[in-house]
Amino acid sequence: MLVRTDGPALIRLAIHVGIVLFLASLISLRPPYWPALIILQGVVLIFLFAPLHECTHDTAFKSTWCNRLVAIVCGWLLLLPPAWFRYYHLNHHRFTNDPARDPELTTLKPLNRRDHLIYMTGLTTWWRQLLVLLRNAFGRNRDEFIPRKAHRRITVEAALFIAAYGIAYQILGDAVYLMWVVPALVGQPFLRAFLLAEHLNCPDVRDMTVNSRTTVTNKLIRWLTWNMSFHAE
Repeated sequence: MLVRTDGPALIRLAIHVGIVLFLASLISLRPPYWPALIILQGVVLIFLFAPLHECTHDTAFKSTWCNRLVAIVCGWLLLLPPAWFRYYHLNHHRFTNDPARDPELTTLKPLNRRDHLIYMTGLTTWWRQLLVLLRNAFGRNRDEFIPRKAHRRITVEAALFIAAYGIAYQILGDAVYLMWVVPALVGQPFLRAFLLAEHLNCPDVRDMTVNSRTTVTNKLIRWLTWNMSFHAE
């Protein structure tokens, strides 16, 4: 698991993306059971966050260019520009559970039942990601974890993402809603539940082997999440 290679990772990616495309094509045909397919599509689609996460750490592929390219594709599908996300996520690991410096704590984790329900809908996550994309595209990013030298890069990246969304809509039309947008909305709660287990109620210390936990799960989930369940390792 700790050995980086390109071949097996590319095969896994091809299967993962292939399932997304296959389900999208089925949904477009509107078979009798198509609403159930939206849920399945949502889960498989939203967990493209897993290869994005691993590519951010340069652990999905041995080749740097593979990590960068896959991060762009997955990030585009999930409204997460990878250059920005890389700085955001690495700062999260550097200062995990530090209320002053962990960027994930700028939006509070759920502390009660109401907060949990709101968090689990994923709607606040999508809203936050949309605002980040727009701020970046207009050159108004003020995140402290983004170095000045990277501002132009994340501005161009966000602008290109938005342009690509427009092109996708021109090509696919309203079909993007059933094949992509609605499944992503439906799938986000599954990702929120998975990610919640990584740090919630762990000690607020700098040691990453203590402030993170491994999630024990089955082989199917480990495959779908690209072994992200081994978060403490």
